[in-house]
Amino acid sequence: MSGNKLKTAVLGLKDRGPLLLEAASKVDYFQIQAVADKDAKLAERLAEEYNCTAYEDYRQFIIQNQFDCLLVAAGMYSCDEYVRMAIKKKFNIFKLPPLARNFEEASQFVRLAEGENVKFAIANPSRFAQSFLALRQFLHNDSIEQVFLVTAFCTVADDPSARWRTDPKLAGGGVLLRDCYEIIDLIVSNFTTPQQLYALNTNTASDRQQRLYLTEDIALVTMKFADTSFGNLITGKLLGPKQRVLKIYGKNEILTVNDSRFVVSDGLGHTSEEFEYDDDKLACMTKALTNFALSIISPDENKLCSGAKENLKNMAVIESAYLSARTGMPEEPARILQMAQTEPINIWPAHK
Repeated sequence: MSGNKLKTAVLGLKDRGPLLLEAASKVDYFQIQAVADKDAKLAERLAEEYNCTAYEDYRQFIIQNQFDCLLVAAGMYSCDEYVRMAIKKKFNIFKLPPLARNFEEASQFVRLAEGENVKFAIANPSRFAQSFLALRQFLHNDSIEQVFLVTAFCTVADDPSARWRTDPKLAGGGVLLRDCYEIIDLIVSNFTTPQQLYALNTNTASDRQQRLYLTEDIALVTMKFADTSFGNLITGKLLGPKQRVLKIYGKNEILTVNDSRFVVSDGLGHTSEEFEYDDDKLACMTKALTNFALSIISPDENKLCSGAKENLKNMAVIESAYLSARTGMPEEPARILQMAQTEPINIWPAHK
């Protein structure tokens, strides 16, 4: 650490990489020293903008430096071994979701980070959005009675340039893993891990044989939390404008929340409370990075939010959904979690 500044680097500059880099530059605790991307011109352009060093070779990027923090935006298919190298060099890791391509890979990262005593955080910036914080506070205050149904709707914009996302070996999964990770995190962190779930998924390939070799474009997941409490998630490409909506149905209230609004209404649709917020992706990412930095600088006063170990529960839910889609049977995330050897923790207590 240089003074109170954490020596920091960003790995991967496409897609959400520039957002991550811009957010990190706004956090006073970070000193951006290097960026890396397979696209050398892109790396050089952003390195010049942020006055740091550019790398094209990921191996040399890790070997030649001793960073305090590595912020990872690259797809894990292109950098998994280098992230492991970074952890072994005691770099603290902040990774854009998902945690990994599958539960086994995720649990390996968790064990490695714990063994090296470094922080490994997953960026779930929706946890810092004012609308979802309002929902958490409402639930924490027990202002809604007898929650019996949680529904989530997540529409996804197609990105033809990211062809690797259609390859199960490279991407690990499709819309469920790569686009619904944050909304699954919101469900699990606000309530609990489902006891059981049943899932269906498919893709838009016209040929049935081809569908077997592509990640899913559409998924339906039904969850059982308790005998009287259920949930469902619907997601897909081209189902409408890109959006995420979470609805919670209680005995007397319905809560509706998205990235910018929180609404409380009754069963007849009459609104009793409505709040609009002006959060954007950059502001939420900056808050997530600030929490990560402070958890390193002063861990006793600042608990890490959304650590990798906690995120194993999200990965167990997603892994169970993919397993259910293959078997045609309900699956239990708790059985997947047993594979991790250590019990995941929940920094934010679940609503009962």
